[in-house]
Amino acid sequence: MKRALIAVVVLMVSSSLVVFADGPSKVMLGTWKLDPAKSTYSPGPAPKSQIGKLEDADGALKVVSDRIEADGMTHFEYTAKLDGKDYPVKGDAGRDAVSVKKIDDYTLEISNKKGGKVTTTIRAVYAKDGKSRVETGTGTDAQGRKVENVTRWTRQ
Repeated sequence: MKRALIAVVVLMVSSSLVVFADGPSKVMLGTWKLDPAKSTYSPGPAPKSQIGKLEDADGALKVVSDRIEADGMTHFEYTAKLDGKDYPVKGDAGRDAVSVKKIDDYTLEISNKKGGKVTTTIRAVYAKDGKSRVETGTGTDAQGRKVENVTRWTRQ
């Protein structure tokens, strides 16, 4: 009886570790501010500012972001499991879906999609101390121009 109870406890703990490992790591969560002066945008222009809030939503990553651009503000949000499957994006004219894949506890690969087609791919690398992240984005924009962006973010 005692062995059976221990086996059940070990199974429950290891199962919850597997579920936790698939969700966003602690260094990814929080409020993040874009540093436009330290970021590069090609073809540009860079946004004036952007703030994003990343939260754990039952093992999925919930992103709520406000970006101020030369021609106005964009508010977008999505909730995506880190399983590489498509999830809807609300509020961003440049994409209608996103897929997010967790590479490790400090790295995400994000594919932005419009009409089922990948437009850009972003590799987000978080510092081990959780204070900063760098995103490298490549692909094409709505006008068919090559995109090569490197954005730098700080945790608030």
